Amino acid sequence: MESRNENSVNGEIELGSRETEVTVANNRNMREHDVVLRFVALAFNVTATVVLGVDRENKTVPVRLVATQPPVNVQVDTKSHYVASFLYFVVANAIASGHVAMSLLLILANRKGNKGITMMITLFDLVAIVLVFSGVGAAGTIGLLGYKGNQHVGWHKVCNVFQKFCGQAIASIIISAIAGTILLLLVVLAIFSLYKKQ
Repeated sequence: MESRNENSVNGEIELGSRETEVTVANNRNMREHDVVLRFVALAFNVTATVVLGVDRENKTVPVRLVATQPPVNVQVDTKSHYVASFLYFVVANAIASGHVAMSLLLILANRKGNKGITMMITLFDLVAIVLVFSGVGAAGTIGLLGYKGNQHVGWHKVCNVFQKFCGQAIASIIISAIAGTILLLLVVLAIFSLYKKQ
């Protein structure tokens, strides 16, 4: 009878240690996924910032001043910081890049899995998501106007002239949207992890 009690107690202890090992392994896997996803998000954010930040193109454009006269060739230089929405996009992505880099360092330093630090990082991830997607929206709107124009207000499309500039802007917007999606995935994983711990 005593041997049965000892076995059941030992069985419970063994079961408890297995659950602890599984929990530690799951936390380690979640942390590894977190680090990898943050590194990828950082790479995408920095790439989007640099691609649009250095975007410029110089063209000679014929401009007709008077309908009866031939057009005059004008040298036109376009840079991303000439448009406020593109400048906002670059700054928003730079701030998000800084946050992702800092959170990556905090996660690597937070080996014990301090819940307060994890919660703080998740809250700042939400702020970074808002920044990234608001930048994507602002730059995307101006990019669409440049691509299609708006005949109702007399804005002509410019992407038929500045093709390289518009191509880089579109690439940067897509890259930034991917980075924002990765940040959103990080928040979902963090919420899921906190929910599992409860």
